[in-house]
Amino acid sequence: MATLPASDAAQGPRATAASLHALADALIARDQRVAFAESCTGGLIAKLATDLAGSSAWFECGLVTYSNRAKHNFLDVPEQVFETDGAVSRACALAMVDGLLRRTGAHWGAAVTGIAGPGGGSADKPVGTVWIGWAGGSQPAAAEHFHFSGDRAAVRERAAEAALVGLIRRLQDAG
Repeated sequence: MATLPASDAAQGPRATAASLHALADALIARDQRVAFAESCTGGLIAKLATDLAGSSAWFECGLVTYSNRAKHNFLDVPEQVFETDGAVSRACALAMVDGLLRRTGAHWGAAVTGIAGPGGGSADKPVGTVWIGWAGGSQPAAAEHFHFSGDRAAVRERAAEAALVGLIRRLQDAG
């Protein structure tokens, strides 16, 4: 699990803008598209993507699947995942990104599920717990566990940045 203090998780709007430009450039160079499945970020990543002029060249769509029912209905996350692992888990993040790519036809995807707070946390999954799944290219899907500090907005912003950075890393690894 990556535990990131507020100061290290992201460097604010400039870092996110730089990440988005890097992602856009990499996708345009490959003539490929990305999609996002968002729970705790509530559409923030899609909003940030569409803030960039010309995003229609590389951004396919964003799905806000906040409830378990939405995750199941729109991303085909099996009900068993919620029963055994919970919505904030590696299994759920991987199922979300897998369903996202199957449903949208995008080349790359990132899925975010977590607890932004201020309530909803538990001893096992405290506020700030986030799982992010990535898939695309010829690489197997992967997920990473994070714990972000800060208020609800900070957790959401840091989760969005981490999703973008992880996606850029995967694109770089793909060559």
